[in-house]
Amino acid sequence: MSQREAQLKAFGALLDIMDELREKCPWDKKQTMRSLRHLTIEETYELGDAILDNDQDEIRKELGDLLLHIVFYAKIGSESKDFDIKDVIEGINEKLISRHPHVFGDVVAETEEEVAKNWEQLKLKEGKKSILEGVPKSLPALVKASRIQDKAASAGFDWDRSEQVFEKVQEEIEELHEEVNSGKQTRIESEFGDVLFSLINYARHIKVDPESALETTNKKFIKRFQYLETEAKKKGESLKDMTLTQMDVYWNESKKHFK
Repeated sequence: MSQREAQLKAFGALLDIMDELREKCPWDKKQTMRSLRHLTIEETYELGDAILDNDQDEIRKELGDLLLHIVFYAKIGSESKDFDIKDVIEGINEKLISRHPHVFGDVVAETEEEVAKNWEQLKLKEGKKSILEGVPKSLPALVKASRIQDKAASAGFDWDRSEQVFEKVQEEIEELHEEVNSGKQTRIESEFGDVLFSLINYARHIKVDPESALETTNKKFIKRFQYLETEAKKKGESLKDMTLTQMDVYWNESKKHFK
C-alpha cells in the first residue's frame, strides 16, 4: 500500500467513526454547529500553543482534534443536505487552483508579495466588494489589525521602508503621551489604539508575527514569575510582603535560569 493509499484509508476510517459517533453517542448526537463553535476556537488556540512550544507530538494531536471538528461540521451539513465532506474538499480544491494561476496557469508570480497581491485581486474578481471583506469580524483585535494591514498592503497601501513605519510609531507614542497629560480618557484610549496599530504595522515590516511575539513574551513572563514565586516560597517569603527590590533579585535570577 502506498503512502497516499494509507492516508486515504485513514481518512475514510475517520469518516466511518464520525458516522458511528453521530448515530450512537449521546453527546455527539446532540451537537450542532453552534455548540461546536467555541470548542473549535479552543482547539485552534491549543494548536497555536503547541506550535509556539515546537512540540511536534502535541501539534500532531491538535491537528487531529481540528480535523475531527472539520469532519463533524461536514457530517452535520450532510444531515441537513446543505453540503458534505466531498463538497468541502472539492470547494477548497477549486479555490486553490483558481487562486494559484502562477502554479496551475500561465500567470507569472516570482515573489510572495506578488502572490499575495494576485490573491486579493482574484478575490475581488470573484465578487467581493472590498479587499478587507475577508477579515473575520470575530478575530481578536491584535490578529485582526495584522490581517487588515496585510490586505491593505496587498493593494499597494503601504509604507516603502520600515524606517518610515518606525517614525510613525514614535509619532503615535508622542501623541499618546500628550493625551495622557491632558487626562481625557476617551482620547487616551484612542491614541493608545493608534500606538498598537502602528506597532503591529512595524512588526509586519520587520517580518515579525505580533501575535506569536506577544504570546512568546507571555510564556516567558509566566516562567520567570513562577520561578520568582517558587524561590521565594523555598525561603519562606511571601510576595505580598516583599518589596519590588527584593522581588527583583529573584526576577534577575530567573532570567539567568531560563537563558
